[in-house]
Amino acid sequence: MTPPKLLATYFTLAGDVMPLGGNMASPHDLLDRAEAASRAGYVGMGLGVDDLVQSIDRHGIAGMRSILADNGIAYLELEALTDWFADGERRAASDRTRRTMLDAAEKLGAFQIKAIGDIGGGDWSNAHMAAAFAQLCREAADAGCQVAIEILPISNIRDLPTAIDIAVTAGAANGGLLLDIWHMARGDIAYEDFATIPLEYIKHIELDDADAEQVGTLFEDMILRRRLAGEGALDVPRFLRCVRATGYQGLYGVEIVSDAQRALPLADAARLSFDTTMAQFALIGG
Repeated sequence: MTPPKLLATYFTLAGDVMPLGGNMASPHDLLDRAEAASRAGYVGMGLGVDDLVQSIDRHGIAGMRSILADNGIAYLELEALTDWFADGERRAASDRTRRTMLDAAEKLGAFQIKAIGDIGGGDWSNAHMAAAFAQLCREAADAGCQVAIEILPISNIRDLPTAIDIAVTAGAANGGLLLDIWHMARGDIAYEDFATIPLEYIKHIELDDADAEQVGTLFEDMILRRRLAGEGALDVPRFLRCVRATGYQGLYGVEIVSDAQRALPLADAARLSFDTTMAQFALIGG
């Protein structure tokens, strides 16, 4: 069986950066992260939008392309676009981020933009979300990349029926869903239910682990206490078997968001996250 290809998501290698904590640019330079990712075995990596802007300022687009290519980073993910469905000032701010992401995606050859639903409690119909997603996907297609909606239990896209309805109604070949084991488990989504998702709408998978019980609020648990794959209570091999049963053959992102991961030296953050994840694939035959 072909070995899985792994992508280090942004926060896995970002260092001491807190999600949704103001400016989220990494204290580690892009070059250092790309080298660490490459040495660990990753073929892809992610950039948050603040870090994207910082890296463009430091290295320029041409410099970034060289850094990624020189280190064998063939897959670039940009995250995370919020409020792409909103109106008013929220939408205006989102559109500014959107333009930055799409422009960079085209120039850097990014394969994916990660999007999330409303985490502010907004009440948007599925039809509205689907129409907004279809438009986003059309713009992303022009930039040569796909868009994956990450299903989050803290957002309005928190379950499979809602997510599938939005993706299928949008009907974009380059648009679909991102399934993260942490969000599936904390959102009480059965892994076996992945079979209800049309394969063409499964665009990306993310791996990590969690404690058996939530600690603090769901949001706190999400950004402070995720575990390396295989070092928590989730059944990662069963998750992987359910994903493979769908026929999915794409990339796997490794998303470790925790105080423990933020405190690690960069080389250790890359090596441990890669090795523990690959060990889970070994348990199901590679």
